[in-house]
Amino acid sequence: MSELLKWKEKNGRKPLLLEGARQVGKTYLLKDFGKRYFKNVAYINFQNPNEELVDLFKGSIEPKRIITMLELYLNMKISPSGTLLIFDEAQEVPRVLTSLKYFYEDAPEYHIATAGSLLGIFLHKDTSFPVGKVNTLKLEPMDFEEFLWANGRENIVTFLKSNPFETTFNEILSDLFKQYLYIGGMPEAVADWVENRNVENINAIQEEILGNYRKDFIKHTDNTTAVRIRQIFDSLPAQFAKKNDKFLYGTVKSGARAREYEMAIEWLRDAGIVRRVQQVGCGDKIPLKSYANPSAFKLYFVDIGLFRHLAEIPFEVINSKTAIFDEFNGLIAEQFVLQQLAKHTLFYWTGGETSEVDFVMQYGTEIVPIEVKSGTNVKAKSLKHFRNTYSPKTSIRFSLKNTRLDNDLQNISLFNIFLFNQLLDHSSEKCVK
Repeated sequence: MSELLKWKEKNGRKPLLLEGARQVGKTYLLKDFGKRYFKNVAYINFQNPNEELVDLFKGSIEPKRIITMLELYLNMKISPSGTLLIFDEAQEVPRVLTSLKYFYEDAPEYHIATAGSLLGIFLHKDTSFPVGKVNTLKLEPMDFEEFLWANGRENIVTFLKSNPFETTFNEILSDLFKQYLYIGGMPEAVADWVENRNVENINAIQEEILGNYRKDFIKHTDNTTAVRIRQIFDSLPAQFAKKNDKFLYGTVKSGARAREYEMAIEWLRDAGIVRRVQQVGCGDKIPLKSYANPSAFKLYFVDIGLFRHLAEIPFEVINSKTAIFDEFNGLIAEQFVLQQLAKHTLFYWTGGETSEVDFVMQYGTEIVPIEVKSGTNVKAKSLKHFRNTYSPKTSIRFSLKNTRLDNDLQNISLFNIFLFNQLLDHSSEKCVK
């Protein structure tokens, strides 16, 4: 919401593109934004548009004509400053996206926000996309801090941000952490859990979301590509069940080759369903992305709750002290951490045959290694190797041990992962004081 407000007040504002996977809350957010900060909301959904709406964009897409015709279509006045105009699922009518260029050039006074779960896919097709003519934001599933807010625990978050080493709330946080691993951060699932506390409801909601993803495979691709997307999608639990140093195509299908599945993986990425983390072999050169290995990568799911459902992990395993992490060799902890750090571009590092640091990221001119330990055993030979080799200014370790600082190594409890940015932003001196 704060980012949307910045966009509203921005000088040189452009039409907004709000991206994100299906059902992360894009439509709800834009409508709520419009109700709070505009006099009116003009909402148009192109998911299943009628002929009249499609024909409107077949003709001239000059802004004055579009606004006039939409006013007639909606039977309302669309004012430049008082109306938020929302084009939802705009990718279904490509000329809607093309029109954004002309709104920016000829009618920048209008507030236009465009959303769509498959925008990323259509922007890579032959659509005349208005490059440089739009502002973009991406909406992710709720992270653990937002999950705590939803459960009425804002006070704990506020307290821990000022007292990061306090352990008073560990038992409460442990229970909420397990709930989050099971439920995840899809808004509908979280809202239902807060209201009903019913596990069967959660499973039904998650199954419906995954089912909608699968329907998109068929609806928006040819048969061959749809089958390959489905194979990649269904193979993700098996990828996590093995401690691999990269994504293995053989797990998808015996004898599978990269070139056969590249398009399928890109489709899932563009749809926001999976996240790709590439391997780097250096830890002291920037920009890190210039040293990424495109052929060595790992795929993570958009949401840990959806992944848990896809992998059919029961609550009994989640509720166990260690079984959830042992079951997937700690990679479920990596999935959790990656979702919390979604706004950062992450890589993973390998050195030699045995050393691997779960994540590395560039923070300004610094490279920060991030080790994820799934329990209280925090001995990390790979992180030590990285630190001895590159001497990073700051190293991060996530584990189930309590948050503490040890020289240049910061151990952050998985329960307190929302402290990450605070500690990274050179706030460790405040914590020590």
